Amino acid sequence: MRRSRFLRGAGCLLQGTGCIPCKPSHLPPWGYLSFYQPCLHPVLQRCFRAPTWYCFENHFRPAVALYFFRTLRKDAKSIIDFPAQHLTVTDIKQYLRSKDIHFHDGYSCLHAPSIFMQPAPEGSGKENYSLFIDKTTGQFLCKETLVEGSWEDLQDCIEVMLNESQTSISPNVLLGFPESMEEQEEREMEMKEVQRIWSSSMPFSDLLDEEVQLIKTMFQIGKLTNATLKKFGVRFFKPTKCLVFPWFSGRDLCLRGVKLLSAAMKADGRVVYIEATVPKISSYHNLFGLPLIGRKDSEVVLTGREVDSMAVNQATGLPSLALPRGVSCLPPILLPYLEQFKKVTLWLGGDMRSWEASKIFSRKLGLKRCSLIRPGDIQPCPSEALAQGRNLARIVKASIPAAHKSIVSFKQLREDVYGELANVEQVAGIQWSRFPELNRPTGSGKTTFISECALDLCMQGVNTLWGSFEINNVRLAKIMLTQFAKQRVEENLDQYDVWADKFEDLPLYFMTFHGQQNIKTVLDTMQHAVYLYDISHVIIDNLQFMMGQENLSVDKFAVQDHIIGAFRKFATNSCCHVTLIIHPRKEEDDKELQTASIFGTAKASQEADNVLILQEKKLVTCPGRRSLQVSKNRFDGDVGIFPLEFNKASLTFSAPVKGKQKLRKVKVDKNISTEEIEETELKEKREKALKPAKAKTVKGSAALKDTTDGEGNNQ
Repeated sequence: MRRSRFLRGAGCLLQGTGCIPCKPSHLPPWGYLSFYQPCLHPVLQRCFRAPTWYCFENHFRPAVALYFFRTLRKDAKSIIDFPAQHLTVTDIKQYLRSKDIHFHDGYSCLHAPSIFMQPAPEGSGKENYSLFIDKTTGQFLCKETLVEGSWEDLQDCIEVMLNESQTSISPNVLLGFPESMEEQEEREMEMKEVQRIWSSSMPFSDLLDEEVQLIKTMFQIGKLTNATLKKFGVRFFKPTKCLVFPWFSGRDLCLRGVKLLSAAMKADGRVVYIEATVPKISSYHNLFGLPLIGRKDSEVVLTGREVDSMAVNQATGLPSLALPRGVSCLPPILLPYLEQFKKVTLWLGGDMRSWEASKIFSRKLGLKRCSLIRPGDIQPCPSEALAQGRNLARIVKASIPAAHKSIVSFKQLREDVYGELANVEQVAGIQWSRFPELNRPTGSGKTTFISECALDLCMQGVNTLWGSFEINNVRLAKIMLTQFAKQRVEENLDQYDVWADKFEDLPLYFMTFHGQQNIKTVLDTMQHAVYLYDISHVIIDNLQFMMGQENLSVDKFAVQDHIIGAFRKFATNSCCHVTLIIHPRKEEDDKELQTASIFGTAKASQEADNVLILQEKKLVTCPGRRSLQVSKNRFDGDVGIFPLEFNKASLTFSAPVKGKQKLRKVKVDKNISTEEIEETELKEKREKALKPAKAKTVKGSAALKDTTDGEGNNQ
């Protein structure tokens, strides 16, 4: 593959000796440099040597040459520095459309006809979409010519092609920086070493049966047949006792590198396997098994090791590829080679590191087409599964989709949330003209409070799944984003991307259900989320909305008890905390809620480990009218109540207040009923209310104390 930075063909734009060339609109200003009067930019002096290597082939007189440059990158990995702009797939599509270049969407790349090949005749239907453009970075690769480069390189090529009124451009148009003598010698030595190792290694068919058995035992591949090893081109290198895995080019099947696998014995008797690649690992981009993939293959299994790939192929007959660096990374340059597959199953190994890598790689490859195999005792890595005699085809078939149709993350909701924040008035609908106070309502009830509680845990790394059956996910995400930023985001839209980027990193997911849902469907989605995303906290808001009112002939209390029992069983079996929001019964305005106020039978409070009641004095408007009561605590029995103060700007209850609010504990005697406790508390409030009030204005935490009489009226 050809690394590139400058256009050899750019000289065609600069013909003549006294003209000022027409610069493409997307390029930065050009620097004009003379052979006789060098005026190199300070940073360019580090990389530009004598400009004799940059020749425009008789387009100029020998005395003067003209070329453009960009400044250098600050990082050591690259030489050119481009403007610090965030490239989006929309930018790429708009540019291609503006140049009348056809393309279609792939999973991780855009597919376009290669500009480095002669186009097929019009109407022939043989247009070759072999140019792949990464949707995230804009990096491109032509699979037919192996030309690759950055998004800026592709723009340069397109500009040159169009300015010359051509339909294609030579693959040699991109000119890389010249290698130093040391780099050239190193590359030549590496290729010589590759050829030496390959020519000196022996196919398994040329080895004695005793040697083959010994080698297979040493590398724990006794179940792999000689036919499979021959099919994948595996050899044995006797001088270092290594397995040799070849890297063949997918286009012309030429040998480009090798990976050596050796075995070593530790002092404690353990056998460890050591990998080495030629060329070095940063240049080793081998998808082991790629030459065996047919053009019509639509399914593939990705593994983390070469022996695993062979095990899968032998046991299932499915196409299988091994990543060059295992679970360490999935190089973006390999994504175009995986675009043809409609289904990608990731079986990267048998440990949790492999599982985490599978989830990360599936996002790169496109969640909708990926399936994952979770490691476990009955699902080890493929080579071990083959050695244990397990059914690999059944394991692959039992893989779970990486994306669930009923689960989304904030990434999918991000643009909709921004739309609501940017168009607050339109989203609000028609405004009241005679009752303007109705235009400014702010929810500050159960959903708002629980969303902040869930956000608190999620920010500490608790993987969270929201099931909002009452309000839609966009509105819920908007509330949580406001609570996360602790400010009105709609008034600071210039900071939206900053906060959204941070919020997107949280382990937060949403179920797409709304309104009445079947309990089995909800539980299946929750189970999938626990399995795939390691969810440890699920919020159901709320029980009544999920139940609906369609089956009026069925006892609704019996249905509710069944649902609560199902959630209890799920929480126990999955080791997952479930927060269930339930509406209370309608009580008198002057009475506080209690455990018996929970809608339905007593099963809800009996099954729950903790019961929290959001109390609100409806006849009071001053601060302190809301409080949170812990009425059941199965952990240590402590119960009590503490005040809440709602911050309308940030939609939070956790706004800092002067002084410390402590949980007022309530001693519970097993022989005293709940009604007697309530009467005792009410009596204490009456006695407190009869005390003469101080003339001094009370501020801070003192203002949050109860100041109501027994009838709920202010004193």
